[in-house]
Amino acid sequence: MNPAPKDGGRSREIELDRAPVRQSTVLIRGARLLDPRAGLDGRADVLIRDGAIAELGESLAAPDGAETVDAEGLHAFPGFVDPHVHLRTPGREDEEDIDSGTRAAAAGGYCAILAQPNTEPVVDSAPVLRSLRERARAEARIPTGFLAAITVGQRGERLTEMAELADAGAGGFTDDGLPVRSAGVMRQALQYQRLAGRLLALHEEDPSLSADGVMHEGAVSAQLGLAGIPSVSESVQVARDCALAAYEGGRIHVQHVSALETVDAIERAKAAGTQVTCEATPHHLILTDEAVRTLDTNFKMNPPLRGEPDRAALVEGLRNGTIDCVATDHAPHAREEKEQPFELAPMGVTGLETAFAALHTELVLPGLIDLGVLVERMTAGGEPFGLPVPRIEPGAPANICLVDLDAEWEVGEAGYESRSANCAFAGRRLTGRVRMTVAAGAVAYRERTFALGAVA
Repeated sequence: MNPAPKDGGRSREIELDRAPVRQSTVLIRGARLLDPRAGLDGRADVLIRDGAIAELGESLAAPDGAETVDAEGLHAFPGFVDPHVHLRTPGREDEEDIDSGTRAAAAGGYCAILAQPNTEPVVDSAPVLRSLRERARAEARIPTGFLAAITVGQRGERLTEMAELADAGAGGFTDDGLPVRSAGVMRQALQYQRLAGRLLALHEEDPSLSADGVMHEGAVSAQLGLAGIPSVSESVQVARDCALAAYEGGRIHVQHVSALETVDAIERAKAAGTQVTCEATPHHLILTDEAVRTLDTNFKMNPPLRGEPDRAALVEGLRNGTIDCVATDHAPHAREEKEQPFELAPMGVTGLETAFAALHTELVLPGLIDLGVLVERMTAGGEPFGLPVPRIEPGAPANICLVDLDAEWEVGEAGYESRSANCAFAGRRLTGRVRMTVAAGAVAYRERTFALGAVA
């Protein structure tokens, strides 16, 4: 077995991009602050100044010209971080663009996101990446990073210039939407990872097993007469890549875990010392293939919704830390595409605006996980990629979301900030609503009925 090498000395801090903003001076009064990492759980005021959290305490005085918000009855969490978002830019701005996607993220309480490279064209070269970053510096409402492709055109054949892309600002590498089919190419990517100093994020699927499936293979697919995708198509690929990562001393991140067998494989790999992290989505943590009986295409995604044993394993993995973070896999699609028959409709659902509320409603309120655990997992999305985890403490960058845990609302009733409406939770009543988001020191979102007032 090869020794685990370091990243060849090329590791560098990931840069996130955002449109120019004026740093806010804001006094948040009387919120209940909850930050498990900082050991924080209690009511206090928060003063934000010059992009950072300046002070925590009781009855803080507002500086001249500050804005103040009455947060009585609200919770303040560190801002969430989503490592798996599709902004559809370049190429499909009719479905989403950087402005609308980051606006949706801010409305969901996110202070940073990482966008996937399966665009038109694919983000597989430094010029495409630099162009994207330039657009983000003009349009992004919150700090946004971009992952680049592992292979040219995401065809799984030839590696991209990973070191050059890292120098151009790639936050990591992924062929998301497609697996790296060849074990030899995957091994080579792990070797080149040492030069690039970036994480490999992997869509895990064996196409020879998933084939033309459109939903989870099981009793429901048999009854509906739909081609199924077996859970083993995911877990065998995960086992392969964990073995390769261990052999090469590489680091991998498994995207959108969906199956019980995958959770088991990752748990074993972690116990053996493999450098592997993983994520799960709200829809896989909450829904099962029973939802597909409606043939509503908002329940069609890849990997598919699986059985109840799979869902329960994901929830337990999220609770015990086997699953490191929550990611939405926010995947907008045009309405006419999703209005096709189930077999023909594209896979993917949106999720930035509903992630916290859905998980709070379906996992925290029934007592399946603690609120603090949910906050930890939703703020941890950037950690595998080397991004700092948001914290509520003096001197830290001001990344805070204010949430009303008692607010009830119907998903989609008032529309979406996203350009697309293909949400798996559309029409569902949820409890918990983001009222305001501060991202990197500036107010990035405030609910229309939740206004800030200037202090004289």
